[in-house]
Amino acid sequence: MNRARQPQPQGGKRHGVARVLSKLGVCSRSQAEAAVRAGRVGVDGRPVHDPEYPVDADRQKITLDGAPVMAVQRIYLALNKPRGIVVSAADERGRDTVYDLLRDAGLPWLGPVGRLDRASEGLLLLSNDSVWAAGITEPSTHLDKTYHVQVAGQPDADALAAMLAGVRDGADLLKARKVALLRAGDKNAWLEVVLDEGRNRHIRRLLAALGFEVLRLVRVAIGPLPLGELGKGQWRHLSAAEVAALRTR
Repeated sequence: MNRARQPQPQGGKRHGVARVLSKLGVCSRSQAEAAVRAGRVGVDGRPVHDPEYPVDADRQKITLDGAPVMAVQRIYLALNKPRGIVVSAADERGRDTVYDLLRDAGLPWLGPVGRLDRASEGLLLLSNDSVWAAGITEPSTHLDKTYHVQVAGQPDADALAAMLAGVRDGADLLKARKVALLRAGDKNAWLEVVLDEGRNRHIRRLLAALGFEVLRLVRVAIGPLPLGELGKGQWRHLSAAEVAALRTR
């Protein structure tokens, strides 16, 4: 039996209510979907349970837990993630997360822009601007990410060329856009690796396929934005110019 359709607003641009909540910077898309399904979201005084329920944010009143939903101030942060910290809102194993580093900062909800695995460190962006974040993380933008990587052993010119040509790991072709030897010691070396795409554990898998163990992996830049002198575990707001420089959509 088909359910009667609820009346929809006329005119205006409509999107699913969960997407609208996310775009307003209230919470993540997944958090918004969960809130809608739990009956915590209302539109024009009526509860909705479908995350795709279309709304016109300019014409309709949206509430969350009975309180009117308003667009929040857009926040853009750069954080120097230490090794051993999880990039997650919560960890089922009770490990420290990046949000522990922001505790008591008085910030609204923020989502990570991309990922760094627990063993990796360096530049991580966080924001409540989902459109800006998508422009950085979507593969089609090909925004460079630069890493300094310490490996056991001493990669020679053939190994560097293989990183540029790419290697197969399962269904994935893993390769670097640029690679350079920064310095070498007796037992290890530091490489600078630039990616314009980011598959799961991309650099670690690429180097493992060539016989090299990654000892440290530090992201030092995203596009034109360097990590700079930001201390481990420290964060700062991006300037308007930095936000604009990273804006791709």
